Order: sequence, then structure tokens, then C-alpha cells
Amino acid sequence: MIDIRLKRVYDPVDPDDGLRILVDRLWPRGFTREKLHADLWLKDTAPSADLIQRFHQGRILWQEFKDSYISELALQPQAVAELLDMADRGRLTLLFAARDRDQNQAIILAEFLRAKSQAF
Repeated sequence: MIDIRLKRVYDPVDPDDGLRILVDRLWPRGFTREKLHADLWLKDTAPSADLIQRFHQGRILWQEFKDSYISELALQPQAVAELLDMADRGRLTLLFAARDRDQNQAIILAEFLRAKSQAF
């Protein structure tokens, strides 16, 4: 199984993080590239701005957000393949800025990648 960790951008950097990838559509406010220590920024793997807005405004619930985001990910096969390739080579740490550690796009993306990696 691939090794994926999740961290808020505010969490300390750890040498065991592996490849650190920002998976938010927007760059986190107040962070420089040096301060964030992100190796990559894959904003195309983030949910669409409309989907994020509907979720944050409470117009859709978690399960609908999750289902819609997975549908969006299915339309990004090249980005997903790139992430899976990187995960095959070592640990990934997906970075996100959301306050909620239990309901955010990085959790969904990690689950999606784990499921895809097991399908092969």
C-alpha cells in the first residue's frame, strides 16, 4: 500500500514527510515557498472553486462534497497518475490549509489514491 500522510500547512515540517505536496487550489495566505517547504503545488488536484464554495457555505453536505470531488478527480487522470507514480517511489505528505482535520479535500484525495493504487 502507498504511504500517504496528511498535514495542515501550519504543522511543523518533519524529515520523515517525504515529498510534500500542497493540494489546495489557493496558496495559503502568509506563506512563502521557503516557509511552507512544499516540494510541489498541484492545484489541479484540488476541488473546483465552485465546489469548495458550496461546501463552505453549507449548501452541500460532506458526502455530496466528497462524491462531487471524486467525480472531478476522475476527470484528471494525468494528475492522478502523476501522484500515484510519486507515491510508488516513496512517502507523500499532502498539505492542506483547511481548519477541519476530519473533513477536507486532502482526506478524500488520499483515500482516492489509496483505492486507485490497490486497483492495480
